[in-house]
Amino acid sequence: MGDGGRRRAVVGVSGSLGSLAALHRAANEARRTDAELLAVLAWEPPGGELAHRSSMFPSPVADLRRDAGERLLTALDTAFGDAGPGVPFQGLVVRGTAGRALVETADRADDLLVIGAGSRGGMRVLFPSVTRYCVAHAACPVLAVPPSPLQGELISMHRRISLRLSLDARELTDGRS
Repeated sequence: MGDGGRRRAVVGVSGSLGSLAALHRAANEARRTDAELLAVLAWEPPGGELAHRSSMFPSPVADLRRDAGERLLTALDTAFGDAGPGVPFQGLVVRGTAGRALVETADRADDLLVIGAGSRGGMRVLFPSVTRYCVAHAACPVLAVPPSPLQGELISMHRRISLRLSLDARELTDGRS
């Protein structure tokens, strides 16, 4: 065991479907290894730190932090409901970029860092990969939870509905008549 007592399963939480899957996986890993679950939501001011500092009317930091805390509580409630994760856990709201916040939090060699691997779309150039950052910089093992195949289908259905394309209700089940 490391320098802080109990083992920890540290998980990045944003509220996305991928982070909720990672949250469930981290809870399972914590249960399996008798570890504490540490759910981390990283936040930055809108537009980033530089834009916030140079803004004429920046949002109060306390409000932004409170909003981040509420997003974390909502994600935990969405994932586990009133029953909770079934293991000792803490929620942590950290100001900073997601990758750096997760790596700095999971700073023990016996921690396990669990993250949603995210989509494999073409937006990687605009949004650097948190997964890639964590794998490159973490001092502990990193478990990247791939997106559910159902997530891609859900996104496709949502796109078709928003474009007002026809949708056969049978496609929402298993495609069989």
